Amino acid sequence: MRLNDALDGITRLGLDTPPIIYLIEQHPAYLPLVRPVFQQISAGTVSGFTSVMTLVEVLTLPLARGYGELAQQYRHVLLGSHNFLTVDITTPVAERAADLRARYRLRTPDALQLAAALAHGCQAFLTNDRDLVRVAELRMIVIDELEP
Repeated sequence: MRLNDALDGITRLGLDTPPIIYLIEQHPAYLPLVRPVFQQISAGTVSGFTSVMTLVEVLTLPLARGYGELAQQYRHVLLGSHNFLTVDITTPVAERAADLRARYRLRTPDALQLAAALAHGCQAFLTNDRDLVRVAELRMIVIDELEP
């Protein structure tokens, strides 16, 4: 599927952790697929959302290895980008995550990410986890299934 087709009609997009890693670390195979998404977010065509779970996931390795500059790049994107919000895990989000986890047998981080996206009115979720396509509440956009 072409990226523009996958994003057709989407104004609020939830993002899983991998697309953010692909952007910041400039993954050679995935950067051409995720860069246009972040360009649309930056332009205001799409509003992007992720949860603080992403902050936990992306900062762990740089902090463990002393990669301060990389940690700062992640903080800048996650906490200081225009039209892109990193949202808190609230009690209602946690309860919705528990429901999603129970119904779809999701891992806790995935359930929290999806619940946060749903709580903020996202219509789709950008991921590279094919296991999430079974979640019916959001349109899943799997990066490995995209064409630039």
